[in-house]
Amino acid sequence: MNPYAEMSREELLDALEMFAKNWLAHDGCWFLAAEEKLGLEKAIDLDAKAWKRFAFAEARRIKRGFGIEENGGLDALEEALGYRMYSLINEQHVEWSDDRRTLRFEMDVCRVQETRRRKGLDDFPCRSVGEVEFESFATTVDPRIEVRCEHCPPDAPEGKYCAWRFSLKDGETD
Repeated sequence: MNPYAEMSREELLDALEMFAKNWLAHDGCWFLAAEEKLGLEKAIDLDAKAWKRFAFAEARRIKRGFGIEENGGLDALEEALGYRMYSLINEQHVEWSDDRRTLRFEMDVCRVQETRRRKGLDDFPCRSVGEVEFESFATTVDPRIEVRCEHCPPDAPEGKYCAWRFSLKDGETD
């Protein structure tokens, strides 16, 4: 029996959002367990390794599942970013530079950091993990893409979360 086959569009969208929240909750539970057993530094190291692998797999499946052009440059990356699990539960946006040579991605509301702030905890220092994650995701979409972190908690401007810049390597064009 497949209960999803009988669901309306709205029910399926609600289910997708619930699955995305469950996915992120599992990531948080895993990280806390690793931190309790191994300490913050080792947990962050393991987290970065796990995110590198996951981001690669996620990008590869998104490309295949949604027919995103191989080596499609920043346009392909913009499309792929919209299909990430994050996009269902975190507010985010992208902006193009005037010459369309740079794509900027900003997380407007991050569930992880919002939860920590609500609990009175310090921001999670996510830059090192994010650098590995976004590099793995972007270069799986197109190996010519370079990634640069603009800011990430806890070094983000007041009330902000992470922001990333993507561009093609020098000399490369779409």
